[in-house]
Amino acid sequence: MSFVTRFAPSPTGYLHLGHALSALTAFDAAREAGGRFILRIEDIDQGRARPEFEAAIFEDLAWLGLEWEKPVRRQSEHMADYEAALRQLSERNLVYRCFRTRKEIADAIASAPHEAQEAFRGEALPPSEEDEKLAAGEPFAWRLSLKKARAALGPAYFALVFEDETGLVRAEPERHGDVILARKDFPTSYHLASVWDDALQGVTHVIRGEDLRDAAHLHVLLQKLLGLPQPVYRHHRLVLGEDGKRLAKRDQAATLRVLREAGKTPDDVRAMLANAPSP
Repeated sequence: MSFVTRFAPSPTGYLHLGHALSALTAFDAAREAGGRFILRIEDIDQGRARPEFEAAIFEDLAWLGLEWEKPVRRQSEHMADYEAALRQLSERNLVYRCFRTRKEIADAIASAPHEAQEAFRGEALPPSEEDEKLAAGEPFAWRLSLKKARAALGPAYFALVFEDETGLVRAEPERHGDVILARKDFPTSYHLASVWDDALQGVTHVIRGEDLRDAAHLHVLLQKLLGLPQPVYRHHRLVLGEDGKRLAKRDQAATLRVLREAGKTPDDVRAMLANAPSP
């Protein structure tokens, strides 16, 4: 079996030690397996993505000693791919337009039974009401209907599993509810674009932080619905900052850019990661 993994950052800030851990973990795994390492730029958030952050990603990773295949795929250049994926789901009536505001959704979740209070479930509006809202130009989100996905897959829905570092895990898409896959004026979301690109690029092993563990429960459902291959998942520990919280892009002191300017070396970064506190 071939081994293909990837590092897929968003150019919305400078890479920090947490990103370095993800990139190095994936790169080292690919090198050990004699496999391939892919860099992908997940820049669908065009409101926050910046060219200077993308340039810094390339610079930081090269400084760490990583090498990757070229050309690099930028998600912003392939929106038609994600529109096609969404259309597949729409033609099977597996998605619906949701016109609810964030407050309305929060109220709906709060009023749901206790066991479902963290995940939104909805349904399509009657055609006449939906047509009225569309004619008025109201914004909406395309949501995956878990109810219809479950009906479409039948018994296979309850047999969904994925492999991670703990072994085989029963997938529980219900954790996410009717998740947003796209919006009226934007053809995709992180979930849809990431799943599509992993399949397109032949990724066999998704190596990412513990904070994205829950995403696998949804991603395997999307893979099944779209007829995409399912990769193996591996999740690594997170890195905490000096305040004891998970590192974020606002933590400038921990960015690779600042560390490099302070005279740190790639070996220093690996040593820092080996000793960094985790949750």
